[in-house]
Amino acid sequence: MTGAARRHGLTLIELLIVLALACILLGVGMPSLSESLRRMRLQAATNDLVAAIELTRSQAIARGGKVMLAPLDPSGTDWRQGWIVFQDINGNRRPDAGEPLIYRHGPLRDDLRVESRFTSGGAQAYLAYNAAGRSCNASNSLAARWGTLSLTQGEHARNIKINMLGRVRVCDPEHDGAACSGASD
Repeated sequence: MTGAARRHGLTLIELLIVLALACILLGVGMPSLSESLRRMRLQAATNDLVAAIELTRSQAIARGGKVMLAPLDPSGTDWRQGWIVFQDINGNRRPDAGEPLIYRHGPLRDDLRVESRFTSGGAQAYLAYNAAGRSCNASNSLAARWGTLSLTQGEHARNIKINMLGRVRVCDPEHDGAACSGASD
């Protein structure tokens, strides 16, 4: 073989250098990837809950009566176990047999935390809308009820604020500061 007839390809040393560089770049990029995944999971859970709130409101208007959103947890306090939109005919704030079920969302990931604080307090967490599309108390559709649902995952949080008219806005305490207080504040 002459110098002109050289083989094409990579040597073992060249392959090891490329592999080492790829490992270094992957090691640098992995923390930001896992952080992005956490933020996306938090945003997806927030979007799911906001969509359920909007569905509750629109169904109350469409049905001409009170529709509720409540945690699936039997005690009615743990939103992480999922939530349900239903028409509460007997007024007990819990979905019972024979009451129309509109939507059901399954459990959230274990690393997500949800807290709620509403004006009427009480042990059970729920959100009710009346036929006018306003948030209300479960026992009195004329009494306004508003509050905050806070979702957190690690250091990140999103607060879902429901005003006395039943309108929803989402804020990020990292960016919005004092204007975005959470359920535990």
